[in-house]
Amino acid sequence: MIAWFTDAFEPTFMQRALLAGLLASTATAVIGTWVVLRGLTFLGDALAHGVVPGLALAVLWGFSPTLGALVAALLMSGAVTLVSHRTRVREDTGIGLLFVGMLALGVVIISRSQSFATDVTSLLFGDVLGVTPGDLRGQAVAAALVVAASVALYRPFMALTFNADKAATLGMRPVAAHAALMVLLAVSIVASFDAIGTLLVFGLLIGPPATAGLLVRRVPRIMLTAVALGALAVVLGLAISYHYGTAGGATIAGLAVGQFFVVLAVQEGRRALRQRGQRLAT
Repeated sequence: MIAWFTDAFEPTFMQRALLAGLLASTATAVIGTWVVLRGLTFLGDALAHGVVPGLALAVLWGFSPTLGALVAALLMSGAVTLVSHRTRVREDTGIGLLFVGMLALGVVIISRSQSFATDVTSLLFGDVLGVTPGDLRGQAVAAALVVAASVALYRPFMALTFNADKAATLGMRPVAAHAALMVLLAVSIVASFDAIGTLLVFGLLIGPPATAGLLVRRVPRIMLTAVALGALAVVLGLAISYHYGTAGGATIAGLAVGQFFVVLAVQEGRRALRQRGQRLAT
């Protein structure tokens, strides 16, 4: 069994893929914890797709995809705030409209390139096996920023999560805290798209934190458990991809989501057995 893993990670490109996946899972697990606790999963999904126009312009015009994705994500989060606060449209409606609009715009832009199918596949589903040392350096900086900022802003984020009005009375500036959370969410998404793509990053963003929430209750423990679950999905997903020829990013994202249903099924099974035992005892 050990040889099955060591063989998979012997090639240099697999070692880079492993490091990229671990960095992506760390950043997304930490910020994803706040997204899950605040019920912002739809917004997280929309932001993951909202980076596509920036990536498409970067591919078409030949500048940094990371810069293009970051600008697009920040514009998307600002547009969501504007639509939800300045119009009568509900926030989820505004998010849905911007989600589809940004994704469509990105595909239209990238359709202008000569290698449309290849570029779209790379942007949407990533290429974890093609990660470069430069990509890893950028991911490391982004992951460190997300973790450090989450620790520094732990109290404002916690207060915002459970009671925004009380956060305001305590002087924690919930609007600024929300803006900071959106920026960190954008950074974590941008740092992960090279490895698993914009469509699949949502799996790492939501899957491990949601699963961790079934296992533990305190926020720091949820974060640590989510990081561990994300790392497990990365290691196992890459090994499966190497040995069976599956798509690396999709395998990782699928395992990250699958963990939730496995844990849920085990817990429900244990609950059913316990209730049955109680009925028999009475």
